Amino acid sequence: MSDGGASTTAVDALELLFQALRPPLEFVAKAGAEAAARTVLPVEELATRARDLADAAEASELRTVLSQLADALEALAQAAPRERGQAAAKCLEMIDRATGGGASPAAAAPAPVYRRWSGELDAALQALGRSVQFVKGVGPKRADELRKMGIETVEDLIFHLPFRYEDRSRVTPIAHSVTGYPGSYIGELVHLEEKRVGRAGRRILEGVVRDATGLLGLTWYNQVSFFRARFRPGQKLRVYGRVEVDAGGGKRIVHPEVEAVSSDRAAGIVPVYNKPGTVSVKAMRKLVHQALGDAIQSVPSVLPQEIASKAGLVDLAAALEGVHKPAADRDAGELTEMRSNAHRSLVFDELFYLHLGLALRRRKDEREAGLPMEGDGPLVAELQRRLPFALTGAQQRVGAEIAEDMARAHPMHRLVQGDVGSGKTVVALQAALIAVQNGRQVAFMAPTELLAEQHYRGISELLEGMAVRAELFTGERLRRDRVSLYDDLARGEVDVAVGTHALIQETVRIPKLGLGVIDEQHRFGVMQRAALRGLGSGDAPAPDILLMTATPIPRTLSMTIYGDLDVSLLDELPPGRTPVRTHTVHESERGRAYATVRREVEAGRQAYIVFPLVESSDKLELRDATTMAAELKRTVFAEQRVGLLHGKMKPDEKEAVMRRFRDAQLDILVSTTVVEVGVDVPNATVMVVEHAERFGLSQLHQLRGRVGRGRHASICLLISSRHAGSADTDRLAVMRDSNDGFAIAEADLRIRGPGEFLGTRQSGLPDFRVANLSRDTRVMAEARNAALEWLDSDPTLAGEESRPLRAVLKSRWAGRLGLAEIG
Repeated sequence: MSDGGASTTAVDALELLFQALRPPLEFVAKAGAEAAARTVLPVEELATRARDLADAAEASELRTVLSQLADALEALAQAAPRERGQAAAKCLEMIDRATGGGASPAAAAPAPVYRRWSGELDAALQALGRSVQFVKGVGPKRADELRKMGIETVEDLIFHLPFRYEDRSRVTPIAHSVTGYPGSYIGELVHLEEKRVGRAGRRILEGVVRDATGLLGLTWYNQVSFFRARFRPGQKLRVYGRVEVDAGGGKRIVHPEVEAVSSDRAAGIVPVYNKPGTVSVKAMRKLVHQALGDAIQSVPSVLPQEIASKAGLVDLAAALEGVHKPAADRDAGELTEMRSNAHRSLVFDELFYLHLGLALRRRKDEREAGLPMEGDGPLVAELQRRLPFALTGAQQRVGAEIAEDMARAHPMHRLVQGDVGSGKTVVALQAALIAVQNGRQVAFMAPTELLAEQHYRGISELLEGMAVRAELFTGERLRRDRVSLYDDLARGEVDVAVGTHALIQETVRIPKLGLGVIDEQHRFGVMQRAALRGLGSGDAPAPDILLMTATPIPRTLSMTIYGDLDVSLLDELPPGRTPVRTHTVHESERGRAYATVRREVEAGRQAYIVFPLVESSDKLELRDATTMAAELKRTVFAEQRVGLLHGKMKPDEKEAVMRRFRDAQLDILVSTTVVEVGVDVPNATVMVVEHAERFGLSQLHQLRGRVGRGRHASICLLISSRHAGSADTDRLAVMRDSNDGFAIAEADLRIRGPGEFLGTRQSGLPDFRVANLSRDTRVMAEARNAALEWLDSDPTLAGEESRPLRAVLKSRWAGRLGLAEIG
């Protein structure tokens, strides 16, 4: 049988057919309907080849399977887009049957081996902490580029894991390359020429490689001089990349990965890393491998043997070798999905130390002396009598949990999670009055002056006529009354101090501080929480801390982010609150959306219109707040009062605009997501979000929470652009169909993962090197249980096996978790 002039055996031809079929079929089987519809496969030609091989096959079973494969390929060619994935999967089943499962049965895997570190630990940690600049091939310039990615030390670089693995274990004949799919090819470089193209005379480099079956073009638009000097005609090259059709109808790879080789041996499994833009894929791989070679003997694996054995872990050195330099017989798909035991061992190790640190911090807090406070009293009773509404069941439950905490002899550390409008402030005020009636002071912190003012107004209204003094501590207020307010606070004459960061300045003293409340706590970090606790007298018991957030956090994240806190849920809205109606709108219907805004404004209400960008971008085809505010003011809403709010404005400018909107001096506020956490404007009834597909579901839920705060029915309009795909449409449908913040948060976490879901730096969530909390929930539970069990047996990590744990914990997490007591 011949193909492209090259004679092959029937077995070779069968193998080549399966090599050509597997990658595109696997892609279509896993891709969505939209991607499958765009994918063009030469299935008719491949079906013909399968029938030819079936006719030539000697074994009847193989003839049957190949005929069925040909039928399945022809069915795939005729399948509707939504059916193509299933049809491709059926073809893959036929191939597996023909090859006996796709691979020879693997020998039973040996039990994982965990080699516990026995060297000089301090020296090893010091070596890992060296600047990445000193890794061979990095230097000062590349070190600066790597730092922008968060890679500052040798340890950071060796824990910078591949985000994808490419299976180059099969070398494909050029004649069998499939357009649109990556492949690995080996051939002789027969042509290499530098050209000038376009009006500007841009330099490009073009080459051609040839094997026994055909020709394949190579094109470089960048680093032309480098590749021109590196390769020469006559060399045997291994090239890898995605094949496309060139202008003349031939096949080529643009910016291939290329290396000179001396044999036709395949490259195996190749890791691919995220990298700075100025570093090539291959160079980044070389840097990581260089660092790994230098440091592999300095990576300490010090988990207790019983924990490692029970969890089935390999030591860190073996795990890092496994993820950076996988064996050629490994499954590239399993590696890419981080399902290998090497990946799992790294994830377990990281999460074990995290939960060890969180548990230590929590147990330290539990040992601290607090100030027991009686929950029943006249102030709490008076507040409940004054409320113009009945507390929900959730408010009563959470209030009881808080009162029980405050009655204990140790400080409270509790987080209250509740959707917008669930009544967190009333619960916090009830806790504040428990502290006040026990002779203590309260500090109530909010992230912005406007939010602090809103809390202060609401608290003052409810306290009017009661023997409780509340004062506002913001930058503006302190500029006017700095001396008298500070003095009154220091003398214990202010019962409830409501403010911003102004409350945790070094000069502030609250001698009888009994309770600290932090609203929108994700805007504050561990250190701000510690500063709030330190406002009292040096010898006084530690105050109770109550945190509040309107950002629903799924339980899997909550266990990690708030592992040192007790968590209460306000999962019930007060009666009478009408859910905001949500509609998804295509940009072609924008006129109708704006007509809704105009109708509401003309009825005396107000509206938000939110855009993803502050200003226009050459790289992104998106509308922006600054341009659109001017355009809408000039055209669609010429008769309305339109304001602009965005994050690049100075704080006092933002505050002024928000005040004007709150006081109904503006009808429409054009904004970015800076309004995500804002003041109550009960008169606002419309939220329009442009390019809604660009936002996470939890962020959209927060934006939607800006409306629906008054007595009028409210509406949220999510406008998607023409670039939105079917996945975006499905995602926005979650918003349309649900007002449950926790259900939306769970969906958002599944879709985007925890990094994007929270924005790690502002959320208080530590940066993870390898763990993904939506993917690794089972490993997280195992690691958490192991950490807690170990602390049960050695609560202060003082034992012989625990000392190295303490050293590694201090090196990795002490600064990020506020574990100053670890030493």
